Amino acid sequence: MPAFSFEKISPPARRGAAAAAPQKPRSVINQMIDRIAERRAKRAAVKSKKSQPIGSSSGD
Repeated sequence: MPAFSFEKISPPARRGAAAAAPQKPRSVINQMIDRIAERRAKRAAVKSKKSQPIGSSSGD
């Protein structure tokens, strides 16, 4: 008979959802950069739509 026996011990069960840490408010500079980036993306999308000829298909 062995002197020691090794058993797998399961981790303790979690009790409910862990409370998420509140997000830090973003700095004003980050908010301004995000706004500028969004406007640039919209402007680029509009320009690309205008530059495509009507009725063109990419399957040619």
